[in-house]
Amino acid sequence: MVEVTRFNKETIIINADLIEMIETTPDTVITMTTGKKFVVKETKEEIVDKVILYRQRILDIIES
Repeated sequence: MVEVTRFNKETIIINADLIEMIETTPDTVITMTTGKKFVVKETKEEIVDKVILYRQRILDIIES
């Protein structure tokens, strides 16, 4: 799960495993495998970094 910020400054948590696509149009749009779309303030690079950190945390838990 990763936290992102909508343009109304509301933070939401999305399931990183359900991200299908991230595009910049020029706003960042996250498309989920369910078809739902989120327009967020973070750049696509920031979202990718958050997903990587999330998955690293999972691996750390599994390995400990």
